[in-house]
Amino acid sequence: MDHATFGWLTPVLSYAMACTGAALGLRCTVRALAASGRSRRNWLLTAASAIGTGIWTMHFLAMLGFSVSGTDIRYDVPLTVLSLLVAMVVVGAGVFAVGYGRGRGRALFVGGLTTGLGVASMHYLGMAALRLHGEVTFDPVLVAVSVVIAVVAATAALWAALNIKSPKAVAVASLVMGGAVSSMHYTGMIAVGVRVAPSDDVLPGAAAMQFVFPLAVGLGSYLFLTSAFVALSPTAGEREASASAQRPVESAART
Repeated sequence: MDHATFGWLTPVLSYAMACTGAALGLRCTVRALAASGRSRRNWLLTAASAIGTGIWTMHFLAMLGFSVSGTDIRYDVPLTVLSLLVAMVVVGAGVFAVGYGRGRGRALFVGGLTTGLGVASMHYLGMAALRLHGEVTFDPVLVAVSVVIAVVAATAALWAALNIKSPKAVAVASLVMGGAVSSMHYTGMIAVGVRVAPSDDVLPGAAAMQFVFPLAVGLGSYLFLTSAFVALSPTAGEREASASAQRPVESAART
């Protein structure tokens, strides 16, 4: 097995996607905690989609560098799409637990556990979509370690969203979370064992470059465009400051 067929290209790109999704998700969560009503819900939905999309894109960009000697690799399309949906839904449940939880400690525990399990579920669903000539096995100890890493990383990220407001601090937290998500992925990949059974049969599913790569590029574009929107949209504090600055001007105009 080779986990980096293209050298450092896929690990670096996948890490960048994980960091981008984490940064966007954390910023949206911070915005959500400062909002209420429909605005809070919308920010939390954006956070969930950003984190889920970032993690999924990270996983499959990293998988572009995965190869096994003696067999081609294909991906089951429905299972691959399901892994993306699971990532968004389960991560969303964790983010909403933090956004609407009454007790901060309990909300952080439930949110971190749920989000971490969502990350792990996405990873192993994505691995279940793998099709090759042979048998894929997993080391249960390393699988358990990868799940623990995912839960700890998610909990730390949500703690940052609850306690860190500075954009610079959020950026640092997103770099840490991106590193943790990448560590979870490669720990899970070290747990993989493959027993190749050479065959001339055509594998079912789609090749990575036919399906996974275009989808990953599309989702990555979504992340960058949404990041630009969030960066340019004013915060609640900035709107209040703008409104306060306009009041004296309006009063002077009336007089």
